[in-house]
Amino acid sequence: MTKRGYHHGNLRQALIDAALTLIEEKGPTGFTLSEAAKQAGVTPAAVYRHFEGREDLIAEAARQGFEMFADLMQHAYDKGQPSALAAFEATGRAYLAFARKHPGHYISMFESGISVNRTPELAAAANRAKAVLEKAAADLSKHIPPEKRPPATMFSAHIWAMSHGVVELYARNAGTTSPFAPEDLLETGIGIYLRGLGLLEPDQ
Repeated sequence: MTKRGYHHGNLRQALIDAALTLIEEKGPTGFTLSEAAKQAGVTPAAVYRHFEGREDLIAEAARQGFEMFADLMQHAYDKGQPSALAAFEATGRAYLAFARKHPGHYISMFESGISVNRTPELAAAANRAKAVLEKAAADLSKHIPPEKRPPATMFSAHIWAMSHGVVELYARNAGTTSPFAPEDLLETGIGIYLRGLGLLEPDQ
C-alpha cells in the first residue's frame, strides 16, 4: 500500500529506515533500490530524488549510525567519570550494546564495504566516534609512566579491534559459539590488556 503525505525530509528518512530493515534481513548487497522504495511505500523514481544509488543510501545509514554510536560512546564515557578506568571500560561495553541494539546501522558502518571517507559528513561522524575512545584511552594512559605509555591512538585501536572481534565472532555471528557470553569475553579481554599495561592489579 502506498504511503501518502511524505514531506521532502521524512521521505528521505523513510527510505533510510527501509534500507536498514532490508540490510538486517538480507545484508548490504542483498537488496535493490526498488525494494527499498517498495518497503517505504513509494515509487522507485522517488528514491533517485534523494540518493544516486544503493551505496549512497547505505552511506547515509552509516553516517546516522556513527552519529548515534558517537553519542552512545560519549554518554558511556561521561557516565564513567570521574574514574578514567570506569569511563574507558564503559566505552567498550557501549560498543557491544550498540551492535546488539542497532544491527542495521552496525552493518552499514562496518560490514557494507562503504568507505568512511565516501563523504565528508560520514568521515566526520566516524572520526567523532573514534575520538571518544581515544580520549578515554588518553585519560587512562596518564596513569602509565611516560616511558611505558603506548600512544593513545594505538591503545584505543587495540580495544576497538577487540570489541569489533567479539561482536563479529560471538555477538552477531550465529554460526560461531562460545561457552562465554560476549560481554564476559570483552570484559576479561580488556582486563588482560589493562593488566598488561599495569593499570589493573593482578587479581582484578
